[in-house]
Amino acid sequence: MNALCISQTHTPAPEFFIIAHVLLAEPIMKFAISLFSAAHAPSSRRALLFARAVFAGGHEIVRLFFYQDGVHSASANVVTPQDEEDLALQWRDFIAEHDLDGVVCIAAALRRGVLDAQEAERYQRPAANLLAPWELSGLGQLHDAVQSADRLICFGGP
Repeated sequence: MNALCISQTHTPAPEFFIIAHVLLAEPIMKFAISLFSAAHAPSSRRALLFARAVFAGGHEIVRLFFYQDGVHSASANVVTPQDEEDLALQWRDFIAEHDLDGVVCIAAALRRGVLDAQEAERYQRPAANLLAPWELSGLGQLHDAVQSADRLICFGGP
């Protein structure tokens, strides 16, 4: 299994698109995709475009795993300015449309105030802001996805 990480600090050079084309030109493949940056970051858009290309190429996504600031994509309280793309909404719609596992790292989510109803009650917080189709889980879900996938593709992060 090979991993490819694309940092948000680097502008996607033509090499990114060549890599994506080569990966997607392979025989049918299973991908695990991990996003480390918030919905407003350029790498979130790149990750979503890549995920769409995976399906357009006839491939499969085993799991989407949102880690570090990527957990903000799952917050129901994200408000995007009217002149910007609402990538958090696009991620939610993409996950629901394709019936994917949209897994949000529970430790990263709790640290950033992203809670489902169960965790909001457990930590006595007034409201939950993580709704379906998202699910909170641990890093074990990423490990499981890596074991099931042919490739792990990571977007964002330091």
